[in-house]
Amino acid sequence: MDDRNPTTVSALGEAPAETKAAGNRTASDRADAASGALRVPGLAFDNRFARLPDGFFVRVRPAPLPEPWLVAVSDEAAASIGLPAAAFQDPAMVDALAGNRPLAGAEPLAAVYAGHQFGVWAGRLGDGRAILLGEALGPGGARWELQLKGAGRTPFSRGADGRAVLRSSIREFLCSEAMHGLGIPTTRALAIVASDEPVFRETVETAAVLTRMSPSFLRFGSFEYFRHFGQPERLRLLGETLLEQHYPALRDAANPWLALLREVAERTARLVAAWQAVGFCHGVMNTDNMSMLGLTIDYGPFGFLDRFDPNHVCNHSDDLGRYSYAMQPKIAEWNCWCLGDALMPLIGEAGGSVDDAKGALAAFGPAFEAEYARLMRAKLGLATERPGDDALVRATLDLLHAQRIDFTQFFRRLGSVGIEAQDLRELPQARGAGAPAPRPGSRCRDLFVEPALFDAWAARWRARLRDEGSDDPERSRRMDRANPKYVLRNHLAELAIRQARERDPAMVRRLLQVLRRPFDEQPEHEELAALPPDWAARLEVSCSS
Repeated sequence: MDDRNPTTVSALGEAPAETKAAGNRTASDRADAASGALRVPGLAFDNRFARLPDGFFVRVRPAPLPEPWLVAVSDEAAASIGLPAAAFQDPAMVDALAGNRPLAGAEPLAAVYAGHQFGVWAGRLGDGRAILLGEALGPGGARWELQLKGAGRTPFSRGADGRAVLRSSIREFLCSEAMHGLGIPTTRALAIVASDEPVFRETVETAAVLTRMSPSFLRFGSFEYFRHFGQPERLRLLGETLLEQHYPALRDAANPWLALLREVAERTARLVAAWQAVGFCHGVMNTDNMSMLGLTIDYGPFGFLDRFDPNHVCNHSDDLGRYSYAMQPKIAEWNCWCLGDALMPLIGEAGGSVDDAKGALAAFGPAFEAEYARLMRAKLGLATERPGDDALVRATLDLLHAQRIDFTQFFRRLGSVGIEAQDLRELPQARGAGAPAPRPGSRCRDLFVEPALFDAWAARWRARLRDEGSDDPERSRRMDRANPKYVLRNHLAELAIRQARERDPAMVRRLLQVLRRPFDEQPEHEELAALPPDWAARLEVSCSS
């Protein structure tokens, strides 16, 4: 097998005889013929990706996971595909999500793609531990691809075991749903099942399978693959499929591929602006981890900022800091240029030039700057746009960095700071009837080792608020909808992981519920919004996470 230039499905490895034969039947025939296939009321598949010809994927079967148990389910995600949460109480459903039993209508496959990893061309990659079950039909015509992550080896596993560990599965499950709660475009997480089966990483861990959902799992690397290996017909077919299914309005553009490049660049720019505004670090922004729909995808060594440091590197494997917090916008733009190169054959066929592609990519910068400025104004409570706002944002972040201030806590507490320097929560009419007065030490100013520096900055901020005639109560409400109280800090995920290893999923399920409403006060969960404990600074996440 030639890993450098596989051009046919046979070069990627032989599929099992049963699945190869099944490829010649209709989906319904295969479902009927599948021995022991589980029919789930309300779950229907229409697998458009599986109808593409050879070369885009390999049909595979999940590897059984012994004695699986259900860790958690996102009932909101389940509702998106028409399933009640009660469906997951059926042991047969748990078996299906563990890869032990086929789902009627599913057509499991592993997709091929390539990519640049840490800035270097990595060649063929593909779904090495993820198996696409199919495209589930949800209420109102919604379509969601369902994927089992950690379901065993595929021809793209490159010698690895194809498994996911409980640790990384819990992190991705919680963060997928947390990002959705924050209003940031993301893939979703449906459920986690776990097993005592050992998996070897830095240490011996236990296995899990995460069921995740997305309108599409196509990524920049999907197009890079066919461009790099000289398969223009497949490149065109993949592009036409993407346009038909997700960007139908672009098909009538003078050059649809230029329009697609511009649209994806702008979506990616707005996505990364949203990451920056909540202090989210992805950790491994390789081109194979970049969504063609502008979604946050492939959660691995991610992290939310605690003490603000623009140079923070959340990925312990990132020795050079390529994917630091401050670098994320530049890396996202660089990745879009890789996508532009992948689309050049199509752009050229439609009469476009390299300069045209550069023009489409030039949309990234303005889209990022406009969205980031909008989000940061909202975080600061500014209802209008004025000259000097960018400088105020920079001064704010410089202050947080110099004083090592917690990013999430600062902006959340800032919403309670009045124009006249009082804490609005101390006013009964502002905090609501019956709500307790704030605890000592809970003001925004209390976060600072040198409070005089906060006072100097706050005087400038208050002057800006007065300039636009800001109303304290109304502004405070707006700021509380722009600044989350709860984010998935690493230490919270770690506590949930430690409990789940003892077969206690209570913390996973509690965090799921809290992170769905990250902007609400939720006083019964107050400790989950606290500053991280000292031991949190010693936590490390890497590409194995």
